[in-house]
Amino acid sequence: ARGATRGDGLIGEDVTENLKTVRSIPMTLTGAPARLIVRGEVFMPRASFEALNAEQEKLGKPLFANPRNAAAGSLRQLDPGVAAKRKLDILVFNLQLAEGVTFRTHSETLDYLRALKFKVIPYTLCRDMDKAEQLITQLGETRYELPYDIDGAVMKLNSLAGRERLGSTAKFPRWAAAFKYPPEIKETVLQDIVVQVGRTGVLTPRAIVAPVHLAGTTVTAATLHNQDFITDKDIRIGDTVRIRKAGEIIPEILEVDLSKRPEGTVAYHLPDRCPVCGAPVEQDEDGAFLRCTGAECPAQLSRNIAHFVSRDAMDIDGLGAAIVDALIEKGLIKSPADIYYLTLDDVKSLWKAGSTAAKKLLAAIEASKEQDVSRLIYALGIRQVGAKTGKVLASAFRNLDGLMAASVEELTEVPDVGAVT
Repeated sequence: ARGATRGDGLIGEDVTENLKTVRSIPMTLTGAPARLIVRGEVFMPRASFEALNAEQEKLGKPLFANPRNAAAGSLRQLDPGVAAKRKLDILVFNLQLAEGVTFRTHSETLDYLRALKFKVIPYTLCRDMDKAEQLITQLGETRYELPYDIDGAVMKLNSLAGRERLGSTAKFPRWAAAFKYPPEIKETVLQDIVVQVGRTGVLTPRAIVAPVHLAGTTVTAATLHNQDFITDKDIRIGDTVRIRKAGEIIPEILEVDLSKRPEGTVAYHLPDRCPVCGAPVEQDEDGAFLRCTGAECPAQLSRNIAHFVSRDAMDIDGLGAAIVDALIEKGLIKSPADIYYLTLDDVKSLWKAGSTAAKKLLAAIEASKEQDVSRLIYALGIRQVGAKTGKVLASAFRNLDGLMAASVEELTEVPDVGAVT
């Protein structure tokens, strides 16, 4: 009847139509109570992820970084037809409510949901900790044989009455514990270092590595953080490096195998000029980062716009990276404000399909005008001001005029706003 994302824990997004495309969710229930709420994890099986990226590559579109991001993006598609093609799956792991039905244990609730034809997460009952630890180890050793990615195992108390007695802290239940597996580590060769410019002008070095299969996906690039990171680990082009996925998502270099270093390599230093606009770069206040000084730098503008239209900011669907770059190239947008002056004639040539996608984009731009002021404050991309601080500032000053008129003293009285912000 209704499907929603977890969102911020209080408010989620209605994704009912997209969830109806997940074939393992039963569309009708036999013998179910009048009101039933279940919680599960929508995921993209590894085979679906590889097929999706192969299709993206064929169409000349950017590849998805990992199955987790691809699944989240697919579930939020405006067109359920797109979600259906992505072949998402779900595992239900909790019964939140079954009106008029009582249970003694968690395993009973999962068996009940399985009988209703829900696809339920596999579980094993353990009588002692030794058996539980043995199972956790066993799962860790065989996890890459699963058709989907996992990064850990969860132990839960089975008795629901016992859970009530133990209760929860503000952050987590006392009746459950998550065990995270150490990430898989592989060797590969660092072929090149490229420098990207972020929306705040920070120069971020990125390692291009020989393709290596790691934690379920093929990795071709890894983060290098900053110059200090490169210098500390003495990372050079041509080196053989050990690589892992931090948090099972972002590939990072752990160390260099100096015994395999080729002759003639040289220490790497970030450029003293922005690789995009050629402006001089300067050291950040804390000394960790280099920042482009070019006020008109196209890379900063592109990423500023991307941030402005992103989901947690003004949430303008249809303004993807390629469309933003095309609008900048045509000289149609030089700041986020220019988005609101775009016309149908400006944008309809950006799609092969013509004006249908253009009209959708203009409707999304118009709808964004109704967003809460907290989102606009966050969208402006002020350093140190995230989504949470945006809400705090909106609550304190009510509107942009109030915020702009605030004195330093009034601003620093606001929780989460210190002298730097």
